[in-house]
Parts: sequence; structure tokens; C-alpha cells
Amino acid sequence: MTRKRRRLTILLLALLSLGTATALVLSAFDDNLVFFYSPTKLKAAELPPERLVRVGGLVLPGSVEKGPGSRVAFAITDNAAEVAVVYEGILPDLFREGQGVVAQGRLEPGGRFRAVEVLAKHDENYMPPEVAEALKESGEWRPAEGSDPKAGYATQ
Repeated sequence: MTRKRRRLTILLLALLSLGTATALVLSAFDDNLVFFYSPTKLKAAELPPERLVRVGGLVLPGSVEKGPGSRVAFAITDNAAEVAVVYEGILPDLFREGQGVVAQGRLEPGGRFRAVEVLAKHDENYMPPEVAEALKESGEWRPAEGSDPKAGYATQ
């Protein structure tokens, strides 16, 4: 094998290795990417059933139903649309009707959302930023009088 051919072979192997590494990194990034949807946007989205997403809004008053064991069903609303959520597990202590919540899980073919994680607000002055933004977009944002919509809300 000539010197020129050996250099070309090494260069091609290096490019192949770089391409493989890039494909693996992009694949891992895509698998861990979780998008946020409001109930209105979730109903309009065409998601594959295996796609992990987050949906957030307010827990619809009167919608919480406790089932056998630790199964809980409730609805999340942005006051424009509702999404039925089913969760198997222990809800956060601060979870209650009318409060902001973000649920992570998968949308089932029937339109029901199966949550694997539920996050609730952590104090009286916090609403998840995604939920606040979704409420602003739906026109249901009602900050306290004289307050800045971003004041008192934690950011990440």
C-alpha cells in the first residue's frame, strides 16, 4: 500500500468515525428532548404515541378522581381546551384543583394523557413558566393587581 493510499484510508476512517459519533450524539439528544404543550396545542398536535411530552395548565375544578391504589384521574385546562390525565403514583403535596400543574407523559390514541410524572407549584407565588405562558397565550392570564406578570415567578 502506498503512502498516499494509506493517508486516504486513515482520513476516510476518521471521517466515518466522526460521522458515527455525530449520529449517536444527535440520536441521544432527540431521545431526551421533551416538548411542552398547552392543552389547546396538544389537541392540535399530531404526536406519535411513544413521544414523551409535557402538558401544563390548571387542574380543572371537580375533575380529580381517585381510583384504586395510587391511580388518579384529573383534567388539565388552559381555559380554552381540556386534556384528561391519568397518573399512577403519589401526587405532590401541593397538588389541588385550580392550581398550576405540569404533567410529563405520553398521549394515548383515545386522546387521554398517561402521565409518568406530575409537578405542582411549590409555593403561593410560583407557577411553572410554561403554564404561565400558555395562560397568557389563551388570554386567561390574571396577575395580581398592579403586579408585573413576571414578578414573583421563578425562572429556570
